[in-house]
Amino acid sequence: MKTVRNIAFGYSTVCNIRCRHCVAAGETPAKNRMDLEQAVKYIYDMAACNVTGISFTAGEPLLFIDDICVLVKVCKDLGIYSRVVTNGFWADTEKNADNIVSLLVSSGLSQLRISCSRWHQEHVNIANIINAARSCIKNRLEYFVSFVTDFSKKDDSIEQQLQDAKIIYFPEPVIYMGRAEGFEHEDLKTDYFPNTCAMNPYLTPDLDVYACCDGAGAFSETDFLYLGSLKSEGIEDLFMKKENNIFYNLIKNAGLSAIATSLGMKASEIVKYRKCELCEKIFNSKKNLAEVKKLVSAKAIRWR
Repeated sequence: MKTVRNIAFGYSTVCNIRCRHCVAAGETPAKNRMDLEQAVKYIYDMAACNVTGISFTAGEPLLFIDDICVLVKVCKDLGIYSRVVTNGFWADTEKNADNIVSLLVSSGLSQLRISCSRWHQEHVNIANIINAARSCIKNRLEYFVSFVTDFSKKDDSIEQQLQDAKIIYFPEPVIYMGRAEGFEHEDLKTDYFPNTCAMNPYLTPDLDVYACCDGAGAFSETDFLYLGSLKSEGIEDLFMKKENNIFYNLIKNAGLSAIATSLGMKASEIVKYRKCELCEKIFNSKKNLAEVKKLVSAKAIRWR
């Protein structure tokens, strides 16, 4: 039975806004863009190795609406579920929202994911988010609003507007990496989570592939998530490298909390961290990598 595979596809890192919490960019934003013909070729390669879902992300994909429509149509023709992640800048009026959504629907898009947060909305009016969502409803396009939050009262007013508009949204925790690395935040105090992760890989416009779409280049000491480059390796080889990696499988199956416990972290300390923070704390250390490898060899961490 073939493994079902999904991937975050970074066609370009170009973005028209500069959010203070962006995990996809540091202080100096990159402006890289993939060659369109090359991108089409890689989607065919992905289909051949059983990729069933592609999420177009990274910068703002819809700055290159014509190219994205080409790529979405290729996905449709190959039977690949396609998603576009957008900040909704284009939905400043109902008419503009309808024009863009209609174009995406006619190209065969499966789902639109609309980003929203108090940091996004410093640059894009909340009305844009509502226009985009309502246009999806009108055009029968599956959608949801990704509401990024630090779970503080500061976000209540934006969330109330989403509720009042009766649109589908899901709260997601801000990731304290990229530009948000320096954010002050309270310790996370909630139920003790296993902190498992789907580990969906991420392709950059420079053709580098990372094992996770959230951390990407954040592991400066170990390059823990870096798989390789499509310039020198095939996509099947990189998927196999990810799927056969002991550490990645532990994260998916045992969870980061179990790994942290095996390394000697107390439960009272583990519960303070959000998932991506805990992952970086554990695996951005050569010493910890060596220790986890010993634990696996000794069967001290059981897969479940």
